[in-house]
Amino acid sequence: MPDWLHLERDGVHLACLDYGGSGSPILILPGLAAHAREWAETASWLTDRGRVLVLDARGQGHSERFPDDVSPEAHLADTAFVIEQLGIAPATVIGHSIGGQRAIMLAGGRPELVRTLVVADSGPGADDDGEAIVEAVRDDLASWPAPFESKEAAIEFFGGPSLKAEAWADGLEERNGGWWPRWDLDLLERSLREAFVGRDYWREWESIRCPALAVRTLVGEDEHREMGERLPHAQLVPLGHSDHDLHLNHPEEWRRALTEFLDRI
Repeated sequence: MPDWLHLERDGVHLACLDYGGSGSPILILPGLAAHAREWAETASWLTDRGRVLVLDARGQGHSERFPDDVSPEAHLADTAFVIEQLGIAPATVIGHSIGGQRAIMLAGGRPELVRTLVVADSGPGADDDGEAIVEAVRDDLASWPAPFESKEAAIEFFGGPSLKAEAWADGLEERNGGWWPRWDLDLLERSLREAFVGRDYWREWESIRCPALAVRTLVGEDEHREMGERLPHAQLVPLGHSDHDLHLNHPEEWRRALTEFLDRI
């Protein structure tokens, strides 16, 4: 069974799930509203390659629920702190969605901490429709009929029995007679807006010197191509799906893309 590791940085509680494994350390940074147990399927085979840890970002999962600071810089400092405190530098860092942006910041700004970088459906570009995207994400999360009556009810809402639905339901917590998300909607919206609206990460991306892989599903083709142009040594893999949760909805293709990359470096 995986073990929870608990750390504190400047009064903010950070929770990291250690799936075990031996070899070079691997740190996974989940996306917005996600949680460490969501990555159990990936960890089930990735532990054959190294020690797998998944960090719940501040504001979600088992980490601090209501931190004052949810800026990209705070998340970057958290990630660097966890790597240093656990003594796992340099690590392979895998970031999904907004976790990918944080991984890009880390690899570009703290290269001594990152052995290998993997970004899953994430890119460094700014979006002209950033505010609209933030509002769309908020509306989607606000549509969850929380509290759910049970985990089974949540699985049905998330589309019925599947790896994704069961993983998302596993992130809920039971309290006050119902099952609730482990995040606050207003705080997540603020975190997304600070990271996403009017801001890009091209400078950090161009600074990366370690081996890098970018796996694309929803990220635009033009942005993905520009990632290769600005960082020629990066390997780009388009999966051909318009599905953001590639590790849950297309686990075999995700595994193949990641393992082929790791086998080559």
